[in-house]
Amino acid sequence: MKTVFFDIDTQLDFLFPAGALYVPGAETIIDNIARLNRQAAELGALVISTMDAHTENDPEFKTWPPHCVAGTLGQQKPAATLLDKRIIMPSSACAKDFSGTQQILLEKQTFDCFTNANLGRILAAAQADRYVVYGVVTEICVKLAAFGLLKTGKRVELVTDAVRSLSDAASDAMTREFTAQGGVLTTSDAVFGA
Repeated sequence: MKTVFFDIDTQLDFLFPAGALYVPGAETIIDNIARLNRQAAELGALVISTMDAHTENDPEFKTWPPHCVAGTLGQQKPAATLLDKRIIMPSSACAKDFSGTQQILLEKQTFDCFTNANLGRILAAAQADRYVVYGVVTEICVKLAAFGLLKTGKRVELVTDAVRSLSDAASDAMTREFTAQGGVLTTSDAVFGA
């Protein structure tokens, strides 16, 4: 079974208390995210790491505090979650070659990773039978990625010990809806059959 891993928005501004838009408890999932990414690479699976890449006056900042401004420290991912063979894929359509890449840093300016014009081409080339999703925030960006992937008709798994939310109630509602639509809940150990 060919698997693609989706590491959603695991960036410094979200993961640490000093971050601009800290998700409570997110620092506790970094080890699981790093392990998922490393083990995926060891098995030759592609890791797609979505990343907010906002401008300084991004329209989203009318709703949320400024965060993950392109080029800032807060926009970066923790070193432990990065793989050696990685490329940055901008939001606008491009013909960037990603063959031989372990990790694609997929930039986006909205909540939904499917707004990146290159994602469809990447998924078509990857020909996955299974998607494994984790990161932050469960009820926002993780939700949009998971539900977008469910539309492919392939197996989609949500790693429950590698996600964090801003609202437990909203997160619970998301997971109920996700499983009702055929999504599968799993753990970081179970992903690799440990």
